[in-house]
Amino acid sequence: MKGRSAHPLTRERIARAHRVLDIERAALGALRDRLDEAFSRTLDHLLACRGKVIVTGVGTSSLAQAADVVLDVSVPEEACPLGLAPTASTTATMALGDALAIALLEERGFSTEDFALLHPAGAIGRRLLRVEDVMHTGSEIPLVSEEATLKDTLVEITSKRLGVTAVVGGDGALVGVVTDGDLRRGLERAADIRLLTARDLMTTAPKTIGPGALAAEAVAVMECHAITSLFVLADGSRRPRGVIHLHDLLRASVV
Repeated sequence: MKGRSAHPLTRERIARAHRVLDIERAALGALRDRLDEAFSRTLDHLLACRGKVIVTGVGTSSLAQAADVVLDVSVPEEACPLGLAPTASTTATMALGDALAIALLEERGFSTEDFALLHPAGAIGRRLLRVEDVMHTGSEIPLVSEEATLKDTLVEITSKRLGVTAVVGGDGALVGVVTDGDLRRGLERAADIRLLTARDLMTTAPKTIGPGALAAEAVAVMECHAITSLFVLADGSRRPRGVIHLHDLLRASVV
Protein backbone atom coordinates (compact mmCIF):
# COMPACT_ATOMS: atom_id res chain seq x y z
CA MET A 1 0.00 0.00 0.00
CA LYS A 2 1.12 3.55 -0.71
CA GLY A 3 2.47 5.49 2.22
CA ARG A 4 3.47 2.42 4.20
CA SER A 5 7.13 2.09 5.11
CA ALA A 6 9.03 -1.02 4.07
CA HIS A 7 9.28 -3.88 6.52
CA PRO A 8 12.57 -3.81 8.49
CA LEU A 9 13.60 -7.15 6.98
CA THR A 10 12.96 -5.82 3.48
CA ARG A 11 15.08 -2.74 4.17
CA GLU A 12 17.87 -4.91 5.50
CA ARG A 13 17.82 -7.16 2.43
CA ILE A 14 17.87 -4.23 0.04
CA ALA A 15 20.76 -2.68 1.99
CA ARG A 16 22.75 -5.91 1.56
CA ALA A 17 22.07 -5.90 -2.16
CA HIS A 18 23.12 -2.25 -2.40
CA ARG A 19 26.37 -3.06 -0.59
CA VAL A 20 27.19 -5.86 -3.05
CA LEU A 21 26.40 -3.75 -6.09
CA ASP A 22 28.38 -0.79 -4.73
CA ILE A 23 31.42 -3.02 -4.16
CA GLU A 24 31.19 -4.50 -7.65
CA ARG A 25 30.67 -1.08 -9.23
CA ALA A 26 33.78 0.16 -7.44
CA ALA A 27 35.69 -2.88 -8.72
CA LEU A 28 34.68 -2.13 -12.31
CA GLY A 29 35.58 1.52 -11.88
CA ALA A 30 39.02 0.60 -10.58
CA LEU A 31 39.52 -1.81 -13.47
CA ARG A 32 38.51 0.86 -15.99
CA ASP A 33 40.94 3.39 -14.53
CA ARG A 34 43.75 0.82 -14.55
CA LEU A 35 43.58 -0.08 -18.26
CA ASP A 36 46.85 0.77 -19.97
CA GLU A 37 49.23 -0.26 -22.73
CA ALA A 38 48.94 -3.89 -21.63
CA PHE A 39 45.35 -3.97 -22.86
CA SER A 40 46.43 -2.70 -26.27
CA ARG A 41 49.30 -5.21 -26.47
CA THR A 42 46.85 -7.99 -25.62
CA LEU A 43 44.73 -6.99 -28.60
CA ASP A 44 47.83 -6.98 -30.82
CA HIS A 45 48.59 -10.56 -29.75
CA LEU A 46 44.99 -11.65 -30.35
CA LEU A 47 44.83 -10.02 -33.77
CA ALA A 48 48.06 -11.69 -34.83
CA CYS A 49 47.18 -15.10 -33.40
CA ARG A 50 46.40 -17.91 -35.86
CA GLY A 51 46.09 -20.63 -33.26
CA LYS A 52 44.77 -20.81 -29.71
CA VAL A 53 45.15 -18.39 -26.83
CA ILE A 54 45.73 -19.52 -23.25
CA VAL A 55 44.00 -17.39 -20.62
CA THR A 56 44.75 -18.20 -17.00
CA GLY A 57 44.39 -16.68 -13.60
CA VAL A 58 47.77 -15.90 -12.07
CA GLY A 59 48.18 -17.10 -8.53
CA THR A 60 51.94 -16.72 -8.40
CA SER A 61 54.41 -14.23 -9.78
CA SER A 62 56.26 -16.98 -11.69
CA LEU A 63 53.29 -17.46 -14.02
CA ALA A 64 53.05 -13.73 -14.58
CA GLN A 65 56.73 -13.61 -15.49
CA ALA A 66 56.22 -16.34 -18.11
CA ALA A 67 53.18 -14.70 -19.69
CA ASP A 68 53.33 -12.53 -22.81
CA VAL A 69 50.97 -10.00 -21.25
CA VAL A 70 49.60 -9.54 -17.75
CA LEU A 71 46.27 -7.81 -17.20
CA ASP A 72 45.58 -6.72 -13.64
CA VAL A 73 42.00 -7.56 -12.61
CA SER A 74 42.52 -7.25 -8.88
CA VAL A 75 39.70 -5.65 -6.91
CA PRO A 76 39.71 -3.46 -3.80
CA GLU A 77 37.50 -5.95 -1.95
CA GLU A 78 35.16 -8.87 -2.45
CA ALA A 79 31.46 -8.58 -1.70
CA CYS A 80 31.43 -11.84 0.25
CA PRO A 81 31.33 -10.88 3.95
CA LEU A 82 33.40 -13.98 4.76
CA GLY A 83 36.08 -13.01 2.28
CA LEU A 84 35.94 -16.51 0.76
CA ALA A 85 33.70 -16.50 -2.31
CA PRO A 86 34.97 -14.59 -5.36
CA THR A 87 32.34 -11.99 -6.22
CA ALA A 88 33.68 -8.62 -7.33
CA SER A 89 36.71 -10.36 -8.83
CA THR A 90 34.60 -12.63 -11.05
CA THR A 91 32.56 -9.62 -12.17
CA ALA A 92 35.75 -7.74 -13.06
CA THR A 93 37.16 -10.74 -14.94
CA MET A 94 33.99 -11.19 -17.00
CA ALA A 95 33.83 -7.47 -17.78
CA LEU A 96 37.45 -7.40 -18.95
CA GLY A 97 36.76 -10.43 -21.14
CA ASP A 98 33.80 -8.59 -22.67
CA ALA A 99 35.97 -5.52 -23.28
CA LEU A 100 38.60 -7.62 -25.06
CA ALA A 101 36.04 -9.53 -27.12
CA ILE A 102 34.16 -6.45 -28.33
CA ALA A 103 37.32 -4.46 -29.06
CA LEU A 104 38.65 -7.42 -31.06
CA LEU A 105 35.32 -7.89 -32.86
CA GLU A 106 35.26 -4.26 -33.97
CA GLU A 107 38.89 -4.21 -35.13
CA ARG A 108 38.42 -7.38 -37.18
CA GLY A 109 35.20 -6.11 -38.72
CA PHE A 110 33.37 -9.21 -37.49
CA SER A 111 29.95 -9.34 -39.17
CA THR A 112 26.63 -11.11 -38.78
CA GLU A 113 27.74 -13.42 -41.63
CA ASP A 114 30.77 -14.46 -39.56
CA PHE A 115 28.49 -15.30 -36.65
CA ALA A 116 26.36 -17.47 -38.93
CA LEU A 117 29.41 -19.34 -40.26
CA LEU A 118 30.62 -20.11 -36.74
CA HIS A 119 27.17 -21.12 -35.48
CA PRO A 120 25.46 -22.71 -38.51
CA ALA A 121 23.23 -25.06 -36.52
CA GLY A 122 22.71 -22.94 -33.44
CA ALA A 123 20.17 -20.28 -32.56
CA ILE A 124 22.45 -17.51 -33.85
CA GLY A 125 22.96 -19.27 -37.17
CA ARG A 126 19.23 -19.82 -37.62
CA ARG A 127 18.50 -16.15 -36.98
CA LEU A 128 21.09 -15.24 -39.60
CA LEU A 129 19.83 -17.54 -42.34
CA ARG A 130 19.29 -15.83 -45.67
CA VAL A 131 16.10 -16.09 -47.69
CA GLU A 132 18.04 -17.89 -50.44
CA ASP A 133 18.97 -20.61 -47.92
CA VAL A 134 15.36 -21.72 -47.39
CA MET A 135 13.38 -20.60 -50.45
CA HIS A 136 11.84 -22.84 -53.10
CA THR A 137 13.47 -22.58 -56.52
CA GLY A 138 13.21 -23.97 -60.05
CA SER A 139 10.23 -26.17 -60.74
CA GLU A 140 8.99 -25.68 -57.17
CA ILE A 141 8.06 -22.06 -57.91
CA PRO A 142 4.33 -21.75 -58.74
CA LEU A 143 3.99 -19.66 -61.92
CA VAL A 144 1.17 -18.88 -64.36
CA SER A 145 0.75 -16.35 -67.14
CA GLU A 146 -1.73 -13.50 -66.98
CA GLU A 147 -3.93 -15.35 -69.48
CA ALA A 148 -4.00 -18.60 -67.49
CA THR A 149 -7.52 -19.94 -67.00
CA LEU A 150 -9.14 -20.40 -63.61
CA LYS A 151 -8.57 -24.14 -63.90
CA ASP A 152 -4.87 -23.79 -64.73
CA THR A 153 -4.38 -21.29 -61.95
CA LEU A 154 -6.10 -23.55 -59.43
CA VAL A 155 -4.07 -26.58 -60.58
CA GLU A 156 -0.80 -24.63 -60.18
CA ILE A 157 -1.69 -23.47 -56.66
CA THR A 158 -2.79 -26.95 -55.64
CA SER A 159 0.12 -28.86 -57.18
CA LYS A 160 2.82 -26.64 -55.69
CA ARG A 161 1.13 -26.79 -52.27
CA LEU A 162 2.07 -23.28 -51.16
CA GLY A 163 -1.37 -21.68 -51.33
CA VAL A 164 -0.20 -19.14 -53.89
CA THR A 165 1.05 -18.69 -57.42
CA ALA A 166 2.99 -15.92 -59.09
CA VAL A 167 1.48 -14.28 -62.16
CA VAL A 168 4.04 -13.24 -64.76
CA GLY A 169 3.87 -11.16 -67.91
CA GLY A 170 5.21 -12.06 -71.31
CA ASP A 171 8.72 -11.01 -70.28
CA GLY A 172 8.63 -13.25 -67.20
CA ALA A 173 8.36 -10.31 -64.79
CA LEU A 174 6.13 -10.62 -61.75
CA VAL A 175 2.89 -8.67 -62.18
CA GLY A 176 0.82 -10.16 -59.37
CA VAL A 177 0.00 -13.13 -57.18
CA VAL A 178 -3.07 -15.30 -56.75
CA THR A 179 -3.71 -16.79 -53.32
CA ASP A 180 -6.41 -19.12 -52.03
CA GLY A 181 -8.18 -16.02 -50.73
CA ASP A 182 -7.99 -14.32 -54.13
CA LEU A 183 -9.61 -17.37 -55.69
CA ARG A 184 -12.52 -17.31 -53.24
CA ARG A 185 -13.08 -13.58 -53.70
CA GLY A 186 -12.90 -13.92 -57.50
CA LEU A 187 -15.47 -16.70 -57.52
CA GLU A 188 -17.83 -14.68 -55.34
CA ARG A 189 -17.88 -11.64 -57.65
CA ALA A 190 -17.64 -13.32 -61.06
CA ALA A 191 -20.69 -13.39 -63.30
CA ASP A 192 -19.24 -16.32 -65.29
CA ILE A 193 -16.34 -18.16 -63.64
CA ARG A 194 -15.51 -19.90 -66.93
CA LEU A 195 -14.16 -16.60 -68.24
CA LEU A 196 -11.89 -15.86 -65.28
CA THR A 197 -8.15 -15.57 -65.89
CA ALA A 198 -5.23 -15.10 -63.56
CA ARG A 199 -5.24 -11.39 -64.44
CA ASP A 200 -8.83 -11.13 -63.13
CA LEU A 201 -7.97 -12.91 -59.89
CA MET A 202 -4.55 -11.59 -58.99
CA THR A 203 -3.45 -9.08 -56.39
CA THR A 204 -1.21 -6.53 -58.08
CA ALA A 205 1.93 -5.01 -56.53
CA PRO A 206 2.58 -8.00 -54.24
CA LYS A 207 5.10 -7.85 -51.43
CA THR A 208 8.48 -9.29 -52.42
CA ILE A 209 11.93 -9.76 -50.92
CA GLY A 210 15.50 -10.21 -52.13
CA PRO A 211 17.45 -13.47 -51.89
CA GLY A 212 20.13 -11.92 -49.69
CA ALA A 213 17.72 -10.62 -47.06
CA LEU A 214 17.74 -12.24 -43.65
CA ALA A 215 15.08 -14.90 -43.21
CA ALA A 216 14.06 -13.05 -40.05
CA GLU A 217 13.30 -10.03 -42.23
CA ALA A 218 10.95 -12.19 -44.30
CA VAL A 219 9.12 -13.12 -41.10
CA ALA A 220 8.78 -9.44 -40.20
CA VAL A 221 7.34 -8.57 -43.63
CA MET A 222 4.85 -11.41 -43.42
CA GLU A 223 3.75 -10.39 -39.93
CA CYS A 224 3.45 -6.72 -40.90
CA HIS A 225 1.22 -7.43 -43.92
CA ALA A 226 -0.59 -10.52 -42.55
CA ILE A 227 0.58 -12.77 -45.39
CA THR A 228 2.17 -16.22 -45.44
CA SER A 229 4.41 -16.16 -48.51
CA LEU A 230 6.80 -13.89 -50.40
CA PHE A 231 8.17 -14.19 -53.90
CA VAL A 232 11.91 -13.67 -54.14
CA LEU A 233 13.06 -11.50 -57.03
CA ALA A 234 16.42 -11.76 -58.72
CA ASP A 235 18.65 -8.79 -57.98
CA GLY A 236 17.82 -5.88 -60.27
CA SER A 237 14.95 -7.78 -61.88
CA ARG A 238 11.21 -8.42 -61.50
CA ARG A 239 11.63 -12.07 -62.42
CA PRO A 240 10.80 -14.53 -59.62
CA ARG A 241 13.89 -16.39 -58.49
CA GLY A 242 12.17 -18.23 -55.67
CA VAL A 243 9.34 -18.24 -53.18
CA ILE A 244 9.40 -18.54 -49.40
CA HIS A 245 6.50 -19.64 -47.22
CA LEU A 246 5.97 -19.17 -43.51
CA HIS A 247 6.12 -22.96 -43.11
CA ASP A 248 9.66 -22.94 -44.53
CA LEU A 249 10.68 -20.44 -41.86
CA LEU A 250 9.03 -22.53 -39.15
CA ARG A 251 10.87 -25.67 -40.30
CA ALA A 252 14.16 -23.76 -40.27
CA SER A 253 13.36 -22.61 -36.69
CA VAL A 254 13.65 -18.96 -37.73
CA VAL A 255 10.28 -18.31 -36.10
